[in-house]
Amino acid sequence: MLTLRKSEDRGLADHGWLLSRHSFSFAGYHDPAHMGWGNLLVINEDRIAPGSGFGTHGHRDMEIISYVLSGALAHKDSIGNGTVILPGEVQRMSAGTGVRHSEFNHAADATTHFLQIWIEPRRVGMAPGYEQKLFPVAEKLGRLRRVAAPDGADGAVTLNADATLYAGLFDGDESAHLALDPARKAYVYLVRGALTVNGQPLRAGDALLLANEPVLGLADGHDAEVLVFDLAP
Repeated sequence: MLTLRKSEDRGLADHGWLLSRHSFSFAGYHDPAHMGWGNLLVINEDRIAPGSGFGTHGHRDMEIISYVLSGALAHKDSIGNGTVILPGEVQRMSAGTGVRHSEFNHAADATTHFLQIWIEPRRVGMAPGYEQKLFPVAEKLGRLRRVAAPDGADGAVTLNADATLYAGLFDGDESAHLALDPARKAYVYLVRGALTVNGQPLRAGDALLLANEPVLGLADGHDAEVLVFDLAP
């Protein structure tokens, strides 16, 4: 089963300093038909204006991934981390028993464009944790590079959830296939460009929800950057 979720059908929140598109119900946006997919609960495409950001706030019992598309995202948290996340890097913060953090765009003249992703953890009450890694462009060209996984396989960040995240860059005749367990779910989010997934054309911001599918096929990319989630049902 394939279900297309068009970019323009997502929720929209414009706070002036923050423009956010919500793939699933979040904050003031509520759609009973889009409450998550498997254990994937949030994908927010956020644009933070220069000199703005999220003040210190708390999270519990959630795996949170930040994926920067352009600009820089400064992160500071209550477990001792103070970092800057740049394009090509993947940050995983395990909220566990509780963590407080802030996210800020310190640039004077550039917008920070990033994805905020929440995945339900495999269990609650874990100790908070943090990890951040760079995945070079060359490792994603024409292929799906595992960037977050339960066991940290292939150098991915370690995700405390029954989910695996892949990132890929596709252009021209580049293509890739990924075997899927039909008993699980998959979610494809096109970050930029254009791409055909299992015969379905996607444009930037579009998503494809997959269930009972044995394989994922990616082809016909045009400056495409894509994220693929293998998810618990």
